[in-house]
Amino acid sequence: MTQSTPSSPMPQGTPSLRTIAMPADTNPAGDIFGGWIMSQLDISSGVYAAHVAKGRVVTVAVDAMTFHKPVYVGDDVSCFCSEERRGNTSITVHVEAWVRRNHSDTIVKVTEGNFTFVAVDSEGRPKSLPKLEP
Repeated sequence: MTQSTPSSPMPQGTPSLRTIAMPADTNPAGDIFGGWIMSQLDISSGVYAAHVAKGRVVTVAVDAMTFHKPVYVGDDVSCFCSEERRGNTSITVHVEAWVRRNHSDTIVKVTEGNFTFVAVDSEGRPKSLPKLEP
């Protein structure tokens, strides 16, 4: 991604999802529905958490969701994840959504939040996360 304004920060973290905002995802005002964006953040942070857990995870909390700017039809939406906290069975992932505006080089952060997941076994019971390697 290239940034159109050099003073703005660029996305941090691991790329986890990229999609295009479509007309079916709009609210009555014609902007992309906030719930759609939230679901993209949940999907991308869930992929990240499952990779860390080396298996199934379930979302248990969403904290500090902030919608900075609207997303428009045709925007290229990319989500970037980083580990915020880790417990024995849980991991909190910070996820940012950035867009490249449709047919331009303008890139802006539109949404961010913290999603907490618990690693679970095949019975749905919490299980320990793999140990961090030194």
